[in-house]
Amino acid sequence: MLLVIDAGNTNIVFAVHDGVEWRGTWRLATSAQRTSDEYGVWLEALLTRAGISPHDVARAVIGTVVPAALYHLRRLCREWFSAEPLVARASLEWGFQIKTDNPDEVGADRLLNALAAHRQYKGPLVVVDFGTATTFDVVDEDGSYIGGAISPGINLSIEALHQAAARLPRIGISRPQSVIGRNTVSAMQSGTYWGYVGLIEGLLSRIEAEFGKPLKVIATGGLAPLFAEGMTKFLAIDADLTLDGLRMLSVLNPAPVLPRDRARLIENE
Repeated sequence: MLLVIDAGNTNIVFAVHDGVEWRGTWRLATSAQRTSDEYGVWLEALLTRAGISPHDVARAVIGTVVPAALYHLRRLCREWFSAEPLVARASLEWGFQIKTDNPDEVGADRLLNALAAHRQYKGPLVVVDFGTATTFDVVDEDGSYIGGAISPGINLSIEALHQAAARLPRIGISRPQSVIGRNTVSAMQSGTYWGYVGLIEGLLSRIEAEFGKPLKVIATGGLAPLFAEGMTKFLAIDADLTLDGLRMLSVLNPAPVLPRDRARLIENE
């Protein structure tokens, strides 16, 4: 089986794939201070509940945009599953070209989304990922990654508004019944929700105009279904897009060899 770890700025998602289907998916709040043993105890209990033994895991792959979390996630794979993880980075074999000025600067999650989206939906397309940041990633007809746009995530914007304006409360995101709010909370919800709908639709229109051809739009991330209610541009909502990208990347690249001595382990950190 394959252990897949997607470490984002807000949450880390752990999943196991048996070669046919996902056997389990579990989510944990991201913390750079959490140790490999903490991960291990927590994950082993969940695997056992799902009927999976740690000995069933033969390979591991990690995608992370949080460098500080990588050390302990690597140790988790080595010490609890006896597997040297493949770590997603631009220098690996992706099966497509990365046509940006500095490929190493592109977040692993953006490349993983591009890989999975093109394999499953074909290009040209753009992936909208509703995460800590809202990202727009463009893939051409051949599957090459050509760039995109990054905007602040909606929850980040809500928190910033609350922190910066003393009289504005912290709100949850939802689709308001009307655009014109009749009180402070409904006005904030309207400005946040419909403001982001306008941002997304505006950016997608400009990206498509600059690209010069119609683009399929694939959405992923926890808030994708909510925003799909307010627009018609999404061809598909794919919650497992990044996980599928990690699974596909593990097929494209050979499994790293687990170092046998401590010196080599330190060299690989």
